[in-house]
Amino acid sequence: MYRILLVEDNEMNRDMLSRRLKRKGYEITLAVDGGEGVEKAIAEKPDLILMDMSLPVLDGWAATQQLKQKEETKSIPIIALTAHAMAGDYQKAIEAGCDDYDTKPVEISRLLGKIETLLS
Repeated sequence: MYRILLVEDNEMNRDMLSRRLKRKGYEITLAVDGGEGVEKAIAEKPDLILMDMSLPVLDGWAATQQLKQKEETKSIPIIALTAHAMAGDYQKAIEAGCDDYDTKPVEISRLLGKIETLLS
């Protein structure tokens, strides 16, 4: 069973995504801000991270950069989740170290495809 760390500060998004992913057979760990996301990624070494970019304490951009600089977490794939679907946001996410990018509201079938690609 693959383990996914979901870093999301919005309770509704966190609940909806975690329930849908659990139904698909993934084990989900939750973090509500970027600082907690970095700590849990280091401690638990998930197979993949879904990272909201607009987070309190430490935003998703900075959290991703920190994780990609650490030897023990740099190989964990990270998918950026953001409501900012502006031109250039995909490139900004890739430059921060994300392996892929998806927009909110999340279309679960599209996100699952990206997750499956990165885990295979």
